[in-house]
Amino acid sequence: MKVPFTWKVTGWFMVGWSAEFPTGDVRPLRYFGEDLVAYRDESGELHVLSAHCRHLGAHIGHGGKVVGDCVECPFHGWRWGPDGTNRYIPYQPDRPNKALRLRVYPVREQYGCVFVWHQPEGKEPRWDMPDLFCKFPQLETDPDAYYRPYPEFSRRAEREPVHPQIVAENGPDSAHFRYVHGASVTPVCLNWEAVDEEWRFLTGWPDVGSDDPDKMALYIHSHFSGLGFAISAFEGSSNHRLIFACTPVEDGHSDMFYSIWWPRIPGDTSDVPPDNVREQVERQFLRTVWEDLDIWRYQEYVDRPPLSKVDAKPYMALRKWATQFYEVPPAEQSPVSV
Repeated sequence: MKVPFTWKVTGWFMVGWSAEFPTGDVRPLRYFGEDLVAYRDESGELHVLSAHCRHLGAHIGHGGKVVGDCVECPFHGWRWGPDGTNRYIPYQPDRPNKALRLRVYPVREQYGCVFVWHQPEGKEPRWDMPDLFCKFPQLETDPDAYYRPYPEFSRRAEREPVHPQIVAENGPDSAHFRYVHGASVTPVCLNWEAVDEEWRFLTGWPDVGSDDPDKMALYIHSHFSGLGFAISAFEGSSNHRLIFACTPVEDGHSDMFYSIWWPRIPGDTSDVPPDNVREQVERQFLRTVWEDLDIWRYQEYVDRPPLSKVDAKPYMALRKWATQFYEVPPAEQSPVSV
């Protein structure tokens, strides 16, 4: 997908689930057009650094190992700490190279999801990661009241030709539900607002069994935190929570992550949902995001869309809000060195 803005977006982005990064594990990642290495040290802390050893350029994510709180390069045994500094060189143990440093990507783990902060120039986070369960305090906020999201209620799509802003633009688009998802009623955007790095909106699903056109069978509360992900809480006919995240891999492609927290059956103390609940969630909810993806894969970005009156104001307001996360120009507009 060709878009007129950069793929090196500023914000918090999901890169996986905590269970994929066991203690002592070292694994390669690729996001934001960069090779990264993720490792969980012996104390259980997860770290993400630039991947290539500053000695001779080996990729630490392929064959590296954890030693204490450091990650060791598989080529010559150089060790790098969580702060990115060189801590140890085996053949000159008293003289690490203090001038060398790997880039550090701030990491946050919440309720089994892993996020990293990305800013193209490596600047510190502009805002704190929101708490996934405290965004909507008027609803149930106890994580223990839900089944675990991973692996049963989580899905990933890799290297899809979709920019994070295209995912965000789904928020104010109410008309597509009938055509893409086969909805029997068209949802209504009841409220929307941009608050700093957040785009917040409330969607209502009319109650077809009522004569009152203002009566809703379901409310969906959704907040985008930057362009990286949206947190949604459902209120009414179903009362689950979800996160949908879109993380640029490199120019032209993103990975997508989707997790649902489904309420436990009363009296059930297991983290693992029973088969009938798994089948219900799969059938009714887990497939819907991939229906959108079937559109996004082949979509062309329209700079000045002829929007309907009901959607025009929130749609264009979202596009204006999104510009704050583009701190560098698109690749084709970047200055060329001579």
